[in-house]
Amino acid sequence: MSEHCTWCGTAVPEDSGFRVAEPEERRKAVFCRLEHVVPWVIRGAEWEAGRIVDDGEPDDALGRCALCGDPLGVERVLVVRHRGQHRIGDAFCRLEHLEEWAKGGGRYKAAS
Repeated sequence: MSEHCTWCGTAVPEDSGFRVAEPEERRKAVFCRLEHVVPWVIRGAEWEAGRIVDDGEPDDALGRCALCGDPLGVERVLVVRHRGQHRIGDAFCRLEHLEEWAKGGGRYKAAS
């Protein structure tokens, strides 16, 4: 079953795209492309109710912000890239760090 991109409405199959969540708030967003995170945050980050990690499933293995390296608290932003059968996760201490990371190309940014 596919979901739809929170930003553009394109269908996003289960095995592709990006899922973003604030687990403590039980809200999520789905994106067909990482680039869609940036305008979504700028416009005010409208979330859907839901989770990207099921209750009881651990989501705390990502203990540091992928941008600044600070330890993460209970309130954090998770992003999981779905690529075929693989799930590639990152976490952030706040939404603005996710935005900055996405602007720079995410974990696959070009070397400087």
